[in-house]
Amino acid sequence: MNKIQTWQEVLDGLTHRYKERVPDVKGILEAMKQEELLQNEDEIENDHIAFRTMGVAHLGVASLEKIFLHYGYVKRDYYFFPEKKLNAWWYAPPAEFLPRIFISELRVEDLSDKARTIIHSYTNTVTADPVDSLDLDNPAETIRFLHSPLWHTPSLDDYKQLAAESEYAAWVIFNRYYLNHYTLSVHQLKKGYNTVAGFNDFLEKHGFRLNNSGGKIKQSPDGLLIQSSTVAGQVEAEFARGEKMLIPGSYVEFAERRVLPAFQHLQPNEITRSHRREGFEAGNADKIFESTYTAQAKQLL
Repeated sequence: MNKIQTWQEVLDGLTHRYKERVPDVKGILEAMKQEELLQNEDEIENDHIAFRTMGVAHLGVASLEKIFLHYGYVKRDYYFFPEKKLNAWWYAPPAEFLPRIFISELRVEDLSDKARTIIHSYTNTVTADPVDSLDLDNPAETIRFLHSPLWHTPSLDDYKQLAAESEYAAWVIFNRYYLNHYTLSVHQLKKGYNTVAGFNDFLEKHGFRLNNSGGKIKQSPDGLLIQSSTVAGQVEAEFARGEKMLIPGSYVEFAERRVLPAFQHLQPNEITRSHRREGFEAGNADKIFESTYTAQAKQLL
């Protein structure tokens, strides 16, 4: 089995559990079948998947990226989110049919003393880079790692204290490396649904709630990357000592990558991924992050 095949198995394992935990995925796919936008899920192009991490010793992007670099991904642009205290990078896939990867990490040392102390009380139990001990050519082992806790279950009080300062920190302290979202490429759909604006109309008609932070449509300054996302559904989380509370889970994102000006002359059947706008946009991503924030979750109440 080559590395692309191994990664495909890992990806299938990740998305299978993600779809089980995010009911919106099944609902959106069923609605798409009703309106004959697709016959089966294999027709969907996954634009990218995203992970969140803690920027601490032995963890963070420096650790997690080793998995994807092993499978042939190439590290690309860096993004900085000063208000949310995040670093992020995206990774280009080894084949066009595979999704891009977006990994962000919390700049833990930029937080308050109280928040840092809480985070380190969990992450300091990780004393070596856990990825270094993995057999990355064993897809089952990699899948298991990405679904396993790296530190003990947080207390509800710690979760709430972190959320008061950084909702990103609170999400990661509970969910660890859980797949944060995957992204449906809408520009591959039939006319009327092949723009984020058109697809948003379809989603809202079927009762799905969209992240409205900065507007429901997020657009890059060059007008070539347009994105939107659902609001993360609430999941019952069990904290230390058996305490339970509804918290934001994961969500679904939608991306429209327009054809670059140099290739506007091409016919639709000639256009490939390389002819469309590549990379990401910090302004768009900044608001997409808020799909798991309390202000957005209140739409679902």
